[in-house]
Amino acid sequence: MTLRERAEEWLAQDPDPVTRAELAALLADDEALAERFGAVLEFGTAGLRGALGAGPNRMNRVTVMRAAAGVGARVPRGGAGVVVGYDARHNSARFALDTAAVLTGMGVRCRVLPGPLPTPVLAFLVRHLGADAGVMVTASHNPPQDNGYKVYWSDGAQIVPPVDAEIAAAIAAVGRVDELPLGVPPEEAREGDPTWEVLGPEAEESYLDALKGLPLGEARDVSVAYTPLHGVGAETLLRAFLRAGFTAAFTVPEQCLPDPDFPTVAFPNPEEPGAMDLLLALAERTGADLAIANDPDADRCAVAVPLPGGGWRALTGDEVGGLLAEHVLRHTAGDDRLLATTIVSSSLLGRIAEAHGAAFAETLTGFKWIMRGGGPGQRLVLGYEEALGYCVGGAEGAPVRDKDGIGAALAVASLAAEAKAAGRTLLDLLDDQAIRYGVHATSQLSVRVSDRALIDGAVADLLKSPPSVLGGRAVLAVEDLAEGAGGLPPTSGLRLTLEGGARVVIRPSGTEPKLKSYLEVVVPVAEGDVAGARESAAEALASLRTDLAALLP
Repeated sequence: MTLRERAEEWLAQDPDPVTRAELAALLADDEALAERFGAVLEFGTAGLRGALGAGPNRMNRVTVMRAAAGVGARVPRGGAGVVVGYDARHNSARFALDTAAVLTGMGVRCRVLPGPLPTPVLAFLVRHLGADAGVMVTASHNPPQDNGYKVYWSDGAQIVPPVDAEIAAAIAAVGRVDELPLGVPPEEAREGDPTWEVLGPEAEESYLDALKGLPLGEARDVSVAYTPLHGVGAETLLRAFLRAGFTAAFTVPEQCLPDPDFPTVAFPNPEEPGAMDLLLALAERTGADLAIANDPDADRCAVAVPLPGGGWRALTGDEVGGLLAEHVLRHTAGDDRLLATTIVSSSLLGRIAEAHGAAFAETLTGFKWIMRGGGPGQRLVLGYEEALGYCVGGAEGAPVRDKDGIGAALAVASLAAEAKAAGRTLLDLLDDQAIRYGVHATSQLSVRVSDRALIDGAVADLLKSPPSVLGGRAVLAVEDLAEGAGGLPPTSGLRLTLEGGARVVIRPSGTEPKLKSYLEVVVPVAEGDVAGARESAAEALASLRTDLAALLP
C-alpha cells in the first residue's frame, strides 16, 4: 500500500474534522505524508508521546482510540475497570473522552476525572479505587504542540514489560476505529447504553486526604513563591498547602491558570533556562524563603533558594533528593524503610541510606522502576530521580506510586520551615551533607540528533572502543547496560566507573531524540572547606564534560 493509499484509508476513518482537513491538504505532498505515515508512534513503558497532527506518527483521535482499544484488550472484563485522567493540553479532554468511549464500548468499566487534574491524582486513584488500570492523557513538560498517553497498572505504578508489549501487540491488531463499538456519553445515555462515570470532587479530595500521611514534621513558618507553569497544579497545590497548615503560597499570576500554549516560556519545563524567571522575580519581590515550580502536569517539582549575597539558586534534583532523604528519615522509623533512585542519579543516596540504617535500591531510569525497587517487606519512604521527580512516603508507605510534584512540594516546604526554625537554610543543610559524605557533584551532557540511528551508533562505538581516561581520571570499568549490569533489567546504554568515585552513564532518552550523559564526581571535604571542595568538584566536572563531548556525535 502506498503512502497516499494509507493516508486515504486513515482519512476515511478519522472522526476529527481538524486532522481530516489537515491530511486532505497533504495528499499530494509526499514528504509530509512520509513524516506522518512512514513511521508509527511506538507504545512502550512510557506509553505514547508525540506531536499533534494526522497520521500514525502523530497524536490524534485515531491514535488514541487505537491505544484505548489496546488497553481495553488487556484488562479483564467485569473487573474494576480503568480510571482516566487528563491535563489541560490541546485535545487532552477530547482524548480522554475518546478513551472512555472505546473502553465502555468494549464492556470495560470506565471512570473519568471531573476535569484537568495533576498526574499524581490519577496515579493515586488507580490504587485508591482498586482499578485494573489507569490512563493519563498528558505530555508532561513537552512543548505545546505535543500530547501523550501514559498507562498505569493495578498497582498504581506505570507499566513495565511484559504488559507494555502485550498492549502494543493489541494496538497493532486493532482494525478501523470507525468500526469500534463505542460507549455513549453519560448525558446522552439511555437505559442499557454502555457509558462511563464522571467522578466528582471526591476524587481530588481523597488524594488530598492521603497527603496527610506524609512525614512533614511540625514546623510551618515558611514563605513560598510558586508557579504551575501554565499547567494544572495550582489549585491542587494551594489546597494541599492550606490543609497541611502552611500559609498560601505567592503564585505567579501570568502562569497561574492552565494555558495549553504556555505563552510565557519557551519550554514548559522548569529545568530549561528561563522557565523559572517569573517565579524568581516574584520570590525576590515578596521576600520568599523558597521558590517552587511544578511542571504542567505537576508530577515534577523544582526548587530554588535565596543566596546570602542576593539572587537565587535552583537546586539540582540530586540536591533536593539528598535533602529530602534525610528529612524523611528523621521523621519516620522502622527497619523496613527504603530509599530508591536510579543509575543516573547521584550515589549520595546510597551513602545516606547506609548512614541511617535504611535499605537502598538502585534501579533503571524512570519511576516505573523506582516503584518496583527494593525487596519484600520494604517500605519506600523516598524515591527520586535527578530529573526533578520525587515520591515521598510515610508510616504507610507512599500514597502515590509515581513521582508526585504536589507531595514533594509539601515535603520541601516542611524541610525549609524546619531549617528556618533552627536559624538555618537549605544551603546550610547541603553544606552539612557535604561535610558528612563529601561533595557529590553531578551534571548532564545531552546531544540532540535528527536521526535516532546516530544514538544507537554512538553507544555501540563507545562500547567497542571505550576511553581509557576521561577528565584526567582512569576508566576502571565499562558496563554494557544491555547485558543487565548490576542485576538490573537490560536497557540500552553504558556505565563508566572512574577512579576517585566518579562515574558516567550514557543512555538514549526515552521520550526525545537525545543521547543523554550523566556525570558525577565525589570530592571529600578537607578541614571543613566546603567551598574549596565544591570548586574542585566543578573543575573536575568541567574536565569530564569536555572530554566526553569530544566522543559524542
